[in-house]
Amino acid sequence: MNTNDPEAPPANPLAHSVRVWDLPTRLFHWLTVGLVVAAYVTIRLNLLDWHVLIGKTLLALVLFRLFWGCIGSETARFRGFVASPAAALRHLQHLFRREPDLQMGHNPVGGWMVLLLLGLLLGETITGIYDYNDVSDVGPLTAVVPAPIAYAISRLHDSLLWDAIVVAVALHLLAIALYAAVKGHNLLRPMLTGRKTVPARIREPRRAPLTVALVLLIVAAAVVTALAKYM
Repeated sequence: MNTNDPEAPPANPLAHSVRVWDLPTRLFHWLTVGLVVAAYVTIRLNLLDWHVLIGKTLLALVLFRLFWGCIGSETARFRGFVASPAAALRHLQHLFRREPDLQMGHNPVGGWMVLLLLGLLLGETITGIYDYNDVSDVGPLTAVVPAPIAYAISRLHDSLLWDAIVVAVALHLLAIALYAAVKGHNLLRPMLTGRKTVPARIREPRRAPLTVALVLLIVAAAVVTALAKYM
């Protein structure tokens, strides 16, 4: 038996392999990583048309993730992983304690990081659509938004929100490395394979149908199209 196969049954009969992350959540995660990198590269190379297309695609993905967080799979739903600030602080108190990884989905601190990253990406992409429409004089809001507000939106997109995203991503990567080194938790593998090994008493999280994800993605794309036309 190939012990490196994530689909193979665990050697410990008291443990089992469960699918903790569904395909839509994992695709969102890795596509977002690629698109954020591509957005940086295209703006540095002054490939504005590509940069705008990437920004719109990224916004559609963020909107999809917000929808999926409401009616998607169990571990993807906000109500399943957004804990109270007090719970997040209690979790941090045990940060340097080595213990088994029994978490199904995001831990209390990771849940707040997800919200932060989604909020920053939402702000960055929406301000980017407005900024492009304003500069190109193609958006209906261009004629009615006062110049100081338009400048503030442009500054948010070009520097403030982007810098905040860079800091948040750095903290996210630091947390992944810290959990691996200190707690012995591999947070990266489940986001790649979708699976992790847990005690047999822990059931596999419920997954929403892929057809629901497809419908939500189409709705998100339609919303982005409308925003690009009417902002």
